[in-house]
Amino acid sequence: MNSSFQSICVYCGANPGFSPVYQDAALQLADELSQAGITLVYGGSSVGLMGILADRVLANGGKVIGVIPQALVDKELAHEGLTELHVVESMHARKAKMAELADGFIALPGGMGTLEELFEMLTWAQLGFHQKSCAVLNVDGFYEGLLSFLEGAISQGFIRDEHRHLLLNHNDPHTLLELMAAYEPPKQPKWINANET
Repeated sequence: MNSSFQSICVYCGANPGFSPVYQDAALQLADELSQAGITLVYGGSSVGLMGILADRVLANGGKVIGVIPQALVDKELAHEGLTELHVVESMHARKAKMAELADGFIALPGGMGTLEELFEMLTWAQLGFHQKSCAVLNVDGFYEGLLSFLEGAISQGFIRDEHRHLLLNHNDPHTLLELMAAYEPPKQPKWINANET
């Protein structure tokens, strides 16, 4: 894949999930990143899908940058074999550093933390604070409920129709990276005028 990305931040679970399809997806995404020469930026943990993803990229000879708060280092969750590990003071600092280091953002399956990180980047994109692509790897329909929720929010006037494509999605890692490379940010900012949503 001919990609303009130097690095991509991947949000994902600190648990592996019950189904092996999630681990398989993490391995496939790791392979795609490695083959494209894209640096992985992630949360710096050695456990769950996070650890599986990082280990595979490293095994493939790729570059992995982790960002982790000191509180999680203290719990011995930090990955010790990364290309770079940034230890920061807080979760807020972690998200800001990851955003700074990445050219785009992908969410693999995960829980509350994964969603919180993804939606902060989506909100920043909506407000025009960055013009980087945001995406979900929709493994085995994992994100169908979330995508339906967003469509409902659009239909009820809480999200602008022109922001419909801020969140890219696909179930194939290679295709998802291609969609991200072709992404064009919305031409209009969120606040077109004070009387509109």
